This record gives sequence, structure tokens and C-alpha cells, in this order.
Amino acid sequence: MKVRRCMSVFFEMRERNRFDLGSLLAGGNGLISERGWVALAPHLEGECQVCEAEMLACGSFSPEHWTTLEGEPTAEITRLLEVGLLVADVAERSPSRDADDHYRSLHWWPLAALMQRFTRWDAVDSVGSMQRLGTNTVAGLIKHCGPPPPATLDRVAMGPDVRLEQYPHRDLDVLFARRFTCRNFDTGRALEREYFSRMLERVFAAQGRVEQGDGVEFLKKHTPSGGSLHATECYLIVQHVEGIEPGLYHYRPLEHALRPLPAPQAPLRDLACTLLAGQHWFARAPVLVIYAPRVARSHWKYRSHPKAYRALLLDVGHLSQTLYVSATDLGLGAFVTSAINEAQLEQAFGLSVLEQGAVAIGGFGWRSAEQEIAELDPVTVCRRG
Repeated sequence: MKVRRCMSVFFEMRERNRFDLGSLLAGGNGLISERGWVALAPHLEGECQVCEAEMLACGSFSPEHWTTLEGEPTAEITRLLEVGLLVADVAERSPSRDADDHYRSLHWWPLAALMQRFTRWDAVDSVGSMQRLGTNTVAGLIKHCGPPPPATLDRVAMGPDVRLEQYPHRDLDVLFARRFTCRNFDTGRALEREYFSRMLERVFAAQGRVEQGDGVEFLKKHTPSGGSLHATECYLIVQHVEGIEPGLYHYRPLEHALRPLPAPQAPLRDLACTLLAGQHWFARAPVLVIYAPRVARSHWKYRSHPKAYRALLLDVGHLSQTLYVSATDLGLGAFVTSAINEAQLEQAFGLSVLEQGAVAIGGFGWRSAEQEIAELDPVTVCRRG
């Protein structure tokens, strides 16, 4: 049997405290600290605990070159094969071989892949967590976290400040001033199909395409993208749009068209609230947009590149701002959040975490006349007051 190490693995020393009655009765504080090693590998679904002997055994194998084992493997090697930190050329001894091979083919920068895999949420209720901690109010935040850093940074001056002129606002300045994050959507008003179509065309549609031959194709959109690759896909939960059947969709930027996807098992509003980690105010939006970068498109050019993942995140930020500005121009409310349950989202849309994992959800629609949920927008508050 031949064995090699998985392509990427990181080891972290963890320490946790557990209650011990004997310690308390002996006059101690009742807590015992336990330390141990945890292995984090992007191709695996979760972390796994390892002992020092297993960690050393793992480090003795190359991730590139096969090592031939003579006889039966040691207990440490056997367990490492079982958990997927080592892979073998014998299928029955290597349950994670396919996952490791697939990860290798995607050309991730290892630290970026680790972030993509292990920062995902699975069935988290962020709103319930804030309520339990009391951090859903400013007073609760201060009590739990202490005073925040100042809103602006004051550096030591090497001379007098250079004051800049202020000029009369133009139309674009007025538009930017009107932009806000909407937390109160009008659930009784459907979004007109024209507005829905305009939003998708402005933000996600291809405005042009250039074919370079040999399958190389570049798109022109209203938003910049790293390497002009435009790797971020747009998936939609359409809840209340005139002339559009509620459901899940994939937007096709060349055709400016929606492709229906399999219906979810749960009602759309329940699914939306789950994907948004309990943020029910955002779940009321008529249209929800899932920003899902397609890693293979980016890594075709930026293979194993330390900046590739950062560029993908910047792309999503650019698209989100374009969506905000377009919504503001049309008189609509918009939002974006990264507090999402990626595990449930991947299941609902059939996405793979290392290939096309979503990083944010946005949305848009008509704003409610009543402000049930506070919107932290000083300009809007002053204007509405």
C-alpha cells in the first residue's frame, strides 16, 4: 500500500476547562485545564482531534510523493487514514481520497481554503444568540464588550491639517446620501417586474463579451472584478415579484434570464430566515440575492495565489455596492449581510463549499412606511424625523 499526506493540514493547540468536583473539594477552583491538538484540513467536513504521536506521524509523509508501506500500518497511521489526514492508493483504506484529490484540483491557497471551510455557519441563530447575551442593544453591547474604539482615528499630526473645500452636491452625491440599509420591508407590496429586471441587469448582467479563442471568454459588467473574471454567481430567492413565480433561481448574465432551480422543502420565508441566521427583518425582502463566487473561474488564472480569495471577497463587495446604488436610484431599500448559514444555503442551492460557497446574502424591495426595526442611518433618521 502506498500512502501520502493530504494536500493541506494545519494543527492547532486547543485548551479547554472542565468542571472537576475533586478539585473543588480539595480547595481548588473546580476547573481542570485540558490541552490537545486539533487538525484542520480544508478537504474534510470538520476538525478532528489528534495526539502528538499522530501529528508527528502525519508530518513524516509528503503531500506530493507516495510512500510505500511494508506490512501492516501502525495504529497512528491507521487512524490518520480513517480520518482523512493521510490518503492511500487502496480505496478501502482511504475514505477521503476523492475529497483530497478534488481539493488539489481547485488550486486553493491553503490558508484561504481553511477560512472558506471553517468560518461557515451551520444552523446558527445569530439573533437568538444576541438576545441571550444582551448584545442586541447598545447598552447590552457596552455591558458585554465594553466601550467601542472611537468612530474615527486621530493620528499624531506633523503639521496643521490641510482643510479641503466642499462643493455643491451633484446628482450622484444626492444619490449616495440617500443610500441606506433597509431593515423594514413592505411585505404587502409586490416588487414590479420592471424594477426587478432593471436591478438584475444593472448589477449582474453582462454588458458585453470578448472571446479570445480556446474557450477563453471575458465579460464586461458595470462592476469591476479581479482579473476581469467576474467569477461571482447570482442565486435568487424570489418571494414577491409581479409575474415571477416564487422560488429559487440562478441568474444567467449573458441571456438576462432566470433559470428555475428545484423547490426547497421548507416554505420560502422559513428558508430565508434560516439562511439569514434568524435575521427575520431581512428575510421579508421580496428578493434575496446570494453572492456565490465560483472558485475554479478565479483559480484558473490565480492558481494557489495568496490574494485570490481576497479578490473574490472584494468582487462581492463591489457587486453589493452596485446593488445598493441601483436600488437607491429606483427608490428601493437594500441590504447585505455575511451573517448567513452557509451549510443550509449550500444544501438548498446545490453548492459545494470549496467550489462555489456563498459568502453573503443581499436583498431589495419596497421599504415599509413603519420602522419596526431600528435602522442605523443618521442621515435617513434626520430626514425622516
